[in-house]
Amino acid sequence: MIAVQQQLNSLQSNGIQLNVKELLQYKQFAGLLDMKPTRTPQARLAGSYLTKHKGRGMEFDEARHYQAGDDIRAIDWRVTARTGKTHTKVYREERERPVFVLCDLSGSMQFGTQLLLKAVQAAHLSALISWAAAQRGDKVGALIYSDYSHKECKPLSRKRAVLSICHELMQCQNEASRAQLQAPQANLEQALSRLRRLARPGSLVYIISDFLHLDERALQHLTQISRHCEVSAIAITDPLEHTLPTLRHTQSVNVTDGEQKQTWTLGDPVLAKHYSASQQARWQQVKDSLGRCKTGLGFIDAGIPLTEQLERLRRQPIWTR
Repeated sequence: MIAVQQQLNSLQSNGIQLNVKELLQYKQFAGLLDMKPTRTPQARLAGSYLTKHKGRGMEFDEARHYQAGDDIRAIDWRVTARTGKTHTKVYREERERPVFVLCDLSGSMQFGTQLLLKAVQAAHLSALISWAAAQRGDKVGALIYSDYSHKECKPLSRKRAVLSICHELMQCQNEASRAQLQAPQANLEQALSRLRRLARPGSLVYIISDFLHLDERALQHLTQISRHCEVSAIAITDPLEHTLPTLRHTQSVNVTDGEQKQTWTLGDPVLAKHYSASQQARWQQVKDSLGRCKTGLGFIDAGIPLTEQLERLRRQPIWTR
């Protein structure tokens, strides 16, 4: 317990609710994320990413023979004089790549057994992605939802966008962590439906969730989004969602998901093996479903500080594990 409290103190967190310092500190760790595009940006507005399309950008690409219709202002007079034939400068177009974060703070994310609630870790990762995007000069927006509300942050540039996202993360999580006063009003399928409207073509989209409610309707929306955007899914998991605790002696415990109740016998190797296998099969099913939507899946553990995990994965993108 002492070690856990020390980690919480270093994260400036209580593991359940969010505060300003907790999210602002990730600005200094923005360099841990590699956000280079793996697909050609499709957004039409001018931006900082070079595409394969040649046009009237700022980055010189090549000199070629003059063709009818070329702008005479682009004639390369040095090459023309040297070769005796008229040549034109061709530039590579620069296009914008907005970054959009969908952060799940629903009921199933309000769970944690070792360090943080999954929802809190999801908020930490959302803040880090936002800071990293702003540092690269990208516009960044977010859709944040819990069982009781959803918040939309339109893509903006620089620090103002990140501060807005951090504010909404705090509002949504702190509201969700209080006593449940009403029936759920939002879910993953509805959030993805809204995301189809908000994410412009060419956007880099991060979906941060435990994907417990990934159904066919949600997958249909995701398929449509991935046709025009580069989508990365990051699953936030708790250690208990992979393996049962190891005990020297068997012990019966009552568990519930809020609706159903079961009795588990901890320390039983047969049960532990069956549990691990079922969890592995579930995640393989999620991975296969997302794969059909051209979406990679990575994992972040809520029981380990985010920066510690990213340091380990620095040489490979977190969504390709």
